[in-house]
Amino acid sequence: MKNGFFQLICSPSGTALKLVAPRDGGAQVTIKEVMEYLNSCGIMFDTAALNKGMIEAVSSGKDEYVVPLNRDAAPEVRETYKLLIAQDRMLVAARFYPSSLNGEKMSAQEFFKDLAFRKIVYGIQTEQIQKFFENPQYCTDFVVAKGQPPRQGTDARIEYYFQTDLKARPTLNEDGSVDFFHLNTICHCSKGDVLARLFPEDPGEMGLSVYGEKIRPRDVKRTTLRFGHNITLSEDRKTLTADVDGHVMLVEGKVFVSNVLEVENVDISTGNIEYEGSVKVNGNVCTNFSVKAKGNIEVSGVVEGACLEADGNIIIARGMNGMARGVLKAGGNIISKFIENAKVTAGGYVSSEAILHSDVAAGTSITVTGKRGFITGGKVSAANLIEVRTLGSSMGADTIVEVGIDPGLKHRASQLQKQIADNSKMVAQIHPALSALTQKLAQGVKLKPEQIKSLQEMLQKENQLKEAIEKDTEEYNNLQQLMAESNAARVEVTGEVYAGTKICISDVSMVVKTSMNYCKFTKERGDVRMTAL
Repeated sequence: MKNGFFQLICSPSGTALKLVAPRDGGAQVTIKEVMEYLNSCGIMFDTAALNKGMIEAVSSGKDEYVVPLNRDAAPEVRETYKLLIAQDRMLVAARFYPSSLNGEKMSAQEFFKDLAFRKIVYGIQTEQIQKFFENPQYCTDFVVAKGQPPRQGTDARIEYYFQTDLKARPTLNEDGSVDFFHLNTICHCSKGDVLARLFPEDPGEMGLSVYGEKIRPRDVKRTTLRFGHNITLSEDRKTLTADVDGHVMLVEGKVFVSNVLEVENVDISTGNIEYEGSVKVNGNVCTNFSVKAKGNIEVSGVVEGACLEADGNIIIARGMNGMARGVLKAGGNIISKFIENAKVTAGGYVSSEAILHSDVAAGTSITVTGKRGFITGGKVSAANLIEVRTLGSSMGADTIVEVGIDPGLKHRASQLQKQIADNSKMVAQIHPALSALTQKLAQGVKLKPEQIKSLQEMLQKENQLKEAIEKDTEEYNNLQQLMAESNAARVEVTGEVYAGTKICISDVSMVVKTSMNYCKFTKERGDVRMTAL
């Protein structure tokens, strides 16, 4: 493929333009390009006559066609070109125009000097340029210099080899009941198991523009493995391994391994239980006893009038009868066959088949479906969603459901934002002095005892501030995500909602006047709105 091109014919009797047709599907010469070239050379021409001549040249089908321009004598014109430089300074193309019929040719050396004069010094395509001057192709863009783009790096990442998804839900059986015996919510591990692996950041490599300017790759994020007891960090600080048999969990970005305490019942034979790991009760938790665990609590039987507190999840296979004094409190999720006359608080979701006359609060959602799936009496609240089959009672039991973000969380987010800004400012103030002292040490300057003490104090202070910033930033991001999700807070009733039930969404509420089926409650334009599912 070869583009068409044009060439001036200069003589004492006048000036003409020779048009050479393209070959093998190359591009035709455009009138615009010809006019720009003639104007740059100071050649007089009639636009209409030139346009007509070029049309005739194309329609004639000839390989070459001459179009008269004027009757003025014109000097011979040298071979020339124009440079096309990309906006990002990473590519330079040249478009050459031939000399007039008897004009002077340009040499490759002259072109190289011209590039140097223009400060184009990197990525010059020497071999291709030499080949062009040996066999020129005019009116064709060809690359004469290429920059080297930066090689972008990658952020550090941690791969966890256990379940970290706190939104896992229990399995529904075909008959609509929930399988509380095969939840797989506790991640067991064995001694020697690899729990997590760090893949360090790749900083990438610098690039260069055609002007030799350095181009930095984007900044990448660094991270480190964070862990608690019963875990070994490899020498290269990239792998975490379990030291004991137990269960593993991820809490606020930190990996924990705990042994599991297993008992038959919690009663007078055990007394109250307080354990650093997880607790598994194969039977029941009896009235007035308490179980507190840093991990999860799993009860295969029932809980009656007892208090259960866990930093992780609480799972009760046969349900909770609080007897107006029972308490369930979990940092993670709570899953119970039924909840009756109890006070329940979960940092994550609550899942049950029935909630009766209880005060239940969840950090994300409350799901009451399964075979019965009803909420009757009491108060239930969640940040994002309450999903229930039957809501309220035909007997008129006071039932209140609330969804939406707690205003206290917005205040906390504002506090965190200020703390992060203040700590970042203090780090910026410490850094210059710290750098100066560190540089003196590197240069072999002997520091005075008070300077060494000051250096140690500043290093400790900087580390404390950075840890605080990291912790606050993580909490702030979690709050932002929670607040974003709460904008779509809703109550979904897949069966019937009875009259007298109070629905509250954020700062607005309504009382259901008449019973309704298959409906959804959302906040729209400052009111609670009911729509069909």
